[in-house]
Amino acid sequence: MVSKKSLFGVSLRLNQEWPWCPDETGRELHEMSANLSPLVPGELVSGRVEEKPYYSSRPGEAGTAAGVRVHSMPGGYRFLYADGTEFEVDLSGREIQARWPLSLTLEDTLVYLHGPVVGFALRLRGVTCLHASAIAVDGRVLAIVGSAGMGKSTTAAALAQRGYPVQTDDLVALTERGTAFWVQPGLPRVLLWPESAEALWGHPEALPRVVPTWPKLFLDLRREGYRFSGEPLPLGAIYVLGIRRELGAETSIEPLRGNRAFAHLVANTYANYLLDADMRAHELQTLGRVIASTPVRMLRAPEDRGAIAGVCDALLADFRCLLDDGAS
Repeated sequence: MVSKKSLFGVSLRLNQEWPWCPDETGRELHEMSANLSPLVPGELVSGRVEEKPYYSSRPGEAGTAAGVRVHSMPGGYRFLYADGTEFEVDLSGREIQARWPLSLTLEDTLVYLHGPVVGFALRLRGVTCLHASAIAVDGRVLAIVGSAGMGKSTTAAALAQRGYPVQTDDLVALTERGTAFWVQPGLPRVLLWPESAEALWGHPEALPRVVPTWPKLFLDLRREGYRFSGEPLPLGAIYVLGIRRELGAETSIEPLRGNRAFAHLVANTYANYLLDADMRAHELQTLGRVIASTPVRMLRAPEDRGAIAGVCDALLADFRCLLDDGAS
């Protein structure tokens, strides 16, 4: 069986069905294949070839995949997760192999595939990705970047509640077209922690879990009243979530320019802890063109997470002003 899917501008061919991933559309820019299968009892995967340590996550390290080691090897990289799941990604970012222990499921493995594994494969392909969520507003994309726990997905889900289409959650893959950048669609769902579900729906278990072994929940954008943007759209602006303001304060938004904008974007690219010197140099050049063509703004929300409605109001008003200024 070959399943043909579309993800972040990639035509992804899998040997497994992935119901959450949209079907191939014919507009994809890159090709990848993924072979996914459970470990046969007694089968040895790691250590089959000469490997060198490339990266190892540290407890509590922000912005990284928890409990993962990455080894370099002839022809590619191997991801070894603490739960026994392993991935191999070839140097071209075109071929992915995955194995998981019998105690886990395909769904557990797809969580890794959708995030750090495909994200790293895209980086190998020269695609610059932001650690961000993105919403489609009036035909343009509003991207929200920030470190873990700052509220990217919560803000995206709050805007989704208002009927705005979600472009992608957590990973924003940028495609350069002339002097503009376009955002590729991800999966039709938003991942949220229970406290975000409680803030938006009144209960920490208002949404289903992604997988039983992980406390994170998901908002299904295929539900009635929600929308997913399955088309590539131009990037309109990037909002950096800054340190929260005191309780009762108003949301503040101000422009970020030059080195300040550049530093914030560099800090919020996706899987940047896995980049080698050449990939980092390519990223820096691309980000320079991003800030030259796209408004970057600092958004500071109040500490009260119950004030999300006011944050959305301020965000939408500011974004529409930028769009109006650009059209004039």
